[in-house]
Amino acid sequence: MRSNSSALSLRRWWRSARFAWSGIAHAYRTQANFRIEVGAGVLAVTLALLLHAPLAPILLACALVLSLELVNTALEAVVDLASPDLHPLAKAAKDGAAGAVLIASLGALLVGLVVLGPPLLHLLS
Repeated sequence: MRSNSSALSLRRWWRSARFAWSGIAHAYRTQANFRIEVGAGVLAVTLALLLHAPLAPILLACALVLSLELVNTALEAVVDLASPDLHPLAKAAKDGAAGAVLIASLGALLVGLVVLGPPLLHLLS
């Protein structure tokens, strides 16, 4: 039998999870880059499955890119709210967050090449 505190804790977790999914859905609806990154991730995972390549590095790289894109989206919203006018610090914050997504995306591309490249070359030769 569960205690009341664990039932409350589980309800609290589900409530938080709904808020998180709402944020993901908002990013998917409003951010073209997020949709592109989801599509690239689906393609990479599909290729890994078809080529019987290791899935874990692909999944981790996808999760990193999508997570940073969500952080970037959140940071942009907060900066726009706090500083609706152009300001050098607002630009620096937005550019820095976008840079983090770019670095993660390039890293994910390298992971994809290392993990999927050899089986693709073998298949094509």
